[in-house]
Amino acid sequence: MAPATPQKTSSPKVNVIRVNDLTEAVEGAFSTTVAALKQLVGIPGIAWPSFDPRELERSAEAVAELVRAAGIDDVRIIRSNREDGTPGGPAVIGRRPSREGKPTILLYAHHDVQPPGDSALWYSAPFAAHERDGRLYGRGAADDKAGVLAHLAAYSAAAKVIGDEFGLGVTFFFEGEEEAGSPTFRRFLDENRELLRADVIVVADSSNWKVGVPALTTSLRGVIDGTFEVRVLEHAVHSGMYGGPILDAPTLLARLIATLHDDAGNVAIANLVQRDEIALDLSEEDYRADASVLDGVRLAGQGSLASRLWTKPALSIIGIDVPAVDLASNTLIPAARAKFSMRLAPGQDPEAAMEAVREHLESHASFGARVTFHPGEKGCSFSTDTSSPAARIALWALGESWGVTPVEMGIGGSIPFISDLIDAYPDVQILVTGVEDPDSRAHSANESLDIKDFQHAIVAEALMLAGLNAQGLEDHAEPA
Repeated sequence: MAPATPQKTSSPKVNVIRVNDLTEAVEGAFSTTVAALKQLVGIPGIAWPSFDPRELERSAEAVAELVRAAGIDDVRIIRSNREDGTPGGPAVIGRRPSREGKPTILLYAHHDVQPPGDSALWYSAPFAAHERDGRLYGRGAADDKAGVLAHLAAYSAAAKVIGDEFGLGVTFFFEGEEEAGSPTFRRFLDENRELLRADVIVVADSSNWKVGVPALTTSLRGVIDGTFEVRVLEHAVHSGMYGGPILDAPTLLARLIATLHDDAGNVAIANLVQRDEIALDLSEEDYRADASVLDGVRLAGQGSLASRLWTKPALSIIGIDVPAVDLASNTLIPAARAKFSMRLAPGQDPEAAMEAVREHLESHASFGARVTFHPGEKGCSFSTDTSSPAARIALWALGESWGVTPVEMGIGGSIPFISDLIDAYPDVQILVTGVEDPDSRAHSANESLDIKDFQHAIVAEALMLAGLNAQGLEDHAEPA
């Protein structure tokens, strides 16, 4: 990949930060950090109702113990209830108050993970961390138990090296239901608003540009999903006796799905926000390799690849309900249902996008088929100002740790709860970082992270904490 080269970010009072000491502190504890990550990977803490909730509790307890081991005395496991009154996932909160005149930084990650999927597709057991060729494999190794350990290891290094001069307030917030859609996040935030109040929030749940090149995530797409049903009959009928004059529901569902994209593969739904003004791009060769695209399969859409990934809508059909092939009988199927997921360009109102999908589906059904639309979840997009003091310190820290200029990049994925954080704390500076890379395969079989980049990420965050401690959030601090 060949990103555009941003201007090198100057150091925030670098003589105070003791870069070498912080780097050595991270390196000295790194084997212990990796061992702790391996232990967490071994806990299948999944917040989905079909999985054992005791494992999620065990995950929270293990994370809470790691926070205490980092020297934090005020550690709590807190939940909020869902709308039906059942408890949400256990979040771990650890707090170190700031000294007068120092800002507070909230370090977010999540300790819950995705289900493992088909175990036959894994090279090794998904819940037994395994090192191979410089990478650590296992469910949650990258998304997002590595974020938990990166925060804790960076804090420990900064507190050790800076000592009595470390007056920065630090709050750890390790969510326990992010992979289930954060169903109680807003209520949790409302109930614990003062507990979580901060000047800077670092969300460690994103990716870097590639192995060896760090990135600060500057934009995320929003997301909506929902289901739609196509019905043509009140009940199934014999395909031989009645087939011909009526098309079955799966056929008409397929025809309706085909209208969602034009012949070039662009999303064909009207009135959606989309832009093609990205200052950097990636090569088709790298994209095809990272996404495991088969030879001969043409890429969809128009414009730069970066815009198609970051600033244009992308719609996928992620599930279809029709009879399974092994259970199929010679009948005309009366109804068929599909679930869609659509990523939204930054600036797109999710409510307006949902209505645009509804209008498209209802107006494009062929042969008079009856369409029933059920809206699902909605999440807002995110974009950040990289000229803010916290972002400039973060970019400096990334470059210092990796030894290369960091990339300011968008991400095609979504972190909907960030909009809740912005609503709750309008003046907060939010930074989105991460330990993943294009081959991390988060949510898929063989999830992994690059171990060396994991260490770089910890060093970068330790430097960022030291920079915020030394400089605060001054708008015009002079570089050393």
